[in-house]
Amino acid sequence: MSGDNVVVHQFPRARGVSATLVSSALESAVKRVAPLWPLDHFVAVNPFLGFAEERFEHASRRVRLACDGRMLMAREFYAEALADGRLSDADLLAVVKRGDAEFELADLHRHINSDSVASPDPLPTCATVCADITGQDWPMLVQERISHWAAGYFDAGQASWPSPFAQLSPFVAWKEEMRIDCSDTVLGLRQSQELLSQFPDDAREMCFYALQRLAVPDDALDLYLHRLLMTVGGWVAYTRYLGWQSELAGESLRHVLDLLAICLAWELMLVREYAGDGAELAWRREISAATAEAGLDTPMTREERLDLLVHEAFELAWQRGAITALRDGDAGGATKERPLAQAVFCIDVRSEVLRRAIEAVDESIETFGFAGFFGLPVEYVPLAGQGGAAHCPVLLEPAIAVSESVRSQPAEIVSRLSRRVRLRRQLARGWRAFRNSAVSCFVFVESYGLAYALKLGLHTLGLSRPEPHPRHRGLPPRLARNLGPQLKSLDGDAEIGIDRQIEFAESMLRGMSLTDGFARLVLLAGHGSTSTNNAHASGLDCGACGGQTGEASARLGALILNNPEVRVALQKRGIHVPNDTVFVAALHNTTTDEVALFDTEELPSTHEADLAQLRKALAAAGERSRGERSQFLALAPRVSPRDGVFRRSRDWSEVRPEWGLAGCAGFIAGPRELTRRLDLGGRCFLHSYDHRQDRDYRTLELIMTAPLVVASWISLQYYASTVCNERFGSGNKTLHNVVGGSLGVFEGNGGDLRVGLPLQSVHDGHRFVHEPRRLSVFLAAPIAAINSILERHEHVRHLADNGWLHLFAVYEKDGVVARYTGGLNWDATTGHTTENDSAGAHA
Repeated sequence: MSGDNVVVHQFPRARGVSATLVSSALESAVKRVAPLWPLDHFVAVNPFLGFAEERFEHASRRVRLACDGRMLMAREFYAEALADGRLSDADLLAVVKRGDAEFELADLHRHINSDSVASPDPLPTCATVCADITGQDWPMLVQERISHWAAGYFDAGQASWPSPFAQLSPFVAWKEEMRIDCSDTVLGLRQSQELLSQFPDDAREMCFYALQRLAVPDDALDLYLHRLLMTVGGWVAYTRYLGWQSELAGESLRHVLDLLAICLAWELMLVREYAGDGAELAWRREISAATAEAGLDTPMTREERLDLLVHEAFELAWQRGAITALRDGDAGGATKERPLAQAVFCIDVRSEVLRRAIEAVDESIETFGFAGFFGLPVEYVPLAGQGGAAHCPVLLEPAIAVSESVRSQPAEIVSRLSRRVRLRRQLARGWRAFRNSAVSCFVFVESYGLAYALKLGLHTLGLSRPEPHPRHRGLPPRLARNLGPQLKSLDGDAEIGIDRQIEFAESMLRGMSLTDGFARLVLLAGHGSTSTNNAHASGLDCGACGGQTGEASARLGALILNNPEVRVALQKRGIHVPNDTVFVAALHNTTTDEVALFDTEELPSTHEADLAQLRKALAAAGERSRGERSQFLALAPRVSPRDGVFRRSRDWSEVRPEWGLAGCAGFIAGPRELTRRLDLGGRCFLHSYDHRQDRDYRTLELIMTAPLVVASWISLQYYASTVCNERFGSGNKTLHNVVGGSLGVFEGNGGDLRVGLPLQSVHDGHRFVHEPRRLSVFLAAPIAAINSILERHEHVRHLADNGWLHLFAVYEKDGVVARYTGGLNWDATTGHTTENDSAGAHA
């Protein structure tokens, strides 16, 4: 188009589109984008969540076409691994013999040392076509405009002037804002206002309306819609989080459809504006050609097969070492003396290092692994809080509400303290608003800037205190230590009944396979982290607790298990907890490896010596664990591990206060004897499980459908953030700006909302600390039981059958590890047959 005259180009008559086909395509495309949890309770999410029903290698093609992403490392990475021994010729030969006899070792060597082939361009959109025609970067401009609008609409308290349309549905709010926003006209879309008036208000109707007028080919519908969603994939992921619980209940994906309708509206406006330049014809030609060339259902090419074989060999290299170690382990149930203490930690890979250290410094202490929320799906309401937060995996809904109170204080004092805390928080919010508002921020800097010199200096020198957890903001530190859970029902009036407490207690103890042989002290240790100036701080906390610390869950678990009425009922259910056994809550700080004990003042005096010995062992184990972790933290020369890790927790310029779950590679569910003497390098999730105590395999079923799935989410988030950080990670941490209070981050001052982990969480500046491997799961259980559970739970079977994780069964007594090959079939690597196992599950 040229000149000042506006030529209005009409769309051709809308073609008929099958409502069923479009609805199916909408649902499919929307579910391919994984949800994104906000920063205040950031949890690991499998970014390929919507692809579980597809084979891993097939999903790789779709990811490439939808967002120009990749799911394998560049060949240079595997060449380096082969050169330094992390990958061997034996591994390459093993994967060839396993399933692709066409290739020889020389083929794989040539492939590894060749240049990576450039991937085809992603599926075209109207924006990319119009960019080619005009030379203007329309994809970037559209992304910026949608992202700018979304940041205001979904704002969670950061904006001083909130959106006036926040009470409307997202699509209607966008239309209203567009009517008074001149940016579309400034960008050259002179027909946009006229077209806006023709759009229906309902998002689903708008999707039908746009797809009809664009005449999207039927075979391209699903892929095209997915491609559009990925242009603002971060915001789509956030809207999926908003409707996550509704989706679990089978309700509609309303908010996501609103964003898709907005994307389609931009597509229509662009095609109509440049119709005279052939935009519409060019787009239809390009999308038809791209869809035909996509080959989503065609067999893998030679290059794709070789890429996948090399990656499988890289994963096998780690599995070989793990399998050898497990074969050498001893899972025998030998009789032993009563332990001094038993410590139950989260299955988190960081706990493996500390558990190993504890057992090394004091052999009289047993350790166990269990999900960090201790099987208590609670909503925790902090003192003076406006609402509660879920302290359970995001796959679950809270079953009970727990309010926080001050221990050993009457109700009137607690009420008075609550009012004071609320006032302090209100004043703090007012002060932040004064500092940040568009009107007063300059006055603030000129008037009070120098008053912050000391604080800035302390932060810069790493001498300040770590930032308090959001739950403890506004609380004096001494008061925060005296807080504790108070059992309340969901309506907040009466205490939870004894029957419910008994159910939780039995579930906890059976779930961790701790039903006899109790020590005098049983430690329930949740975990959390401490850092400063870290937008992703909650991502270092407990994923099993919904991105919160495990303190509340541990203290609640101890409260229930110390209840005498619960103890009596457990004995009737076959779990005899001795009268002298006391449960103690604790919190493992994964940044500093300190373990804080709670409510010890209430322990009987008869346990003082036991407690003192336990504290001594925990302190020594912390030193040992810090020494091991410091090798990977690049501490300054001559700085002690203790000083180094504590400084990192307080340093506001530190981009890596700890490594989180980087390096995670395996999940092992079995008795501790199987792994007790093994150095797993902080790479394995360890879940305690003894199938001999699990006669009906309900505990195994719970492990496979909850902790195993959560571990696979964590593994695949780290995997994706490593292989393609530009698409599935959040980029450079030093460029992050928090959006909407806690919604997420921009990398820079705009663009899409970023998902996944910062590059600094997986890379140390020289190499990848996290090496991308799909999770290898080892279950010390009969294959017949595992297969039975896979048959009943299709979503778990998809993970194993479609290559999203590797599944193994461990025969403790024979030292055999069998590999799952799909379709409920197994390969016993030492010749042990699956038929023998099926014939005698409890032999």
